[in-house]
Amino acid sequence: MTAYIIALIDVQDAEAYKLYTAKTPGVIQQYGGKFVVRGGNPEALEGSLPSSRVVVLEFADRAAAKRFHESSDYQAIVPLRTAAAKGSLMVVDAV
Repeated sequence: MTAYIIALIDVQDAEAYKLYTAKTPGVIQQYGGKFVVRGGNPEALEGSLPSSRVVVLEFADRAAAKRFHESSDYQAIVPLRTAAAKGSLMVVDAV
């Protein structure tokens, strides 16, 4: 079953965040993932937005999504994100 990693991010240092976003596409693709949403210009239709940036990654299944997230390739660039932004990541299964 398809699974998605959803990231809700508030970028605090846009220039430093570019270092992270430059490295993510290759790593995501290496683990069979693809961007569905990257940035997205979110607009609240109800309630308030939890963050200013939304990223959705699609993987073949939850195991593939977790392999990507737990990989040494991705974990090596996580400090670039956490130095430049605050946020949450989650994995969800498709319906």
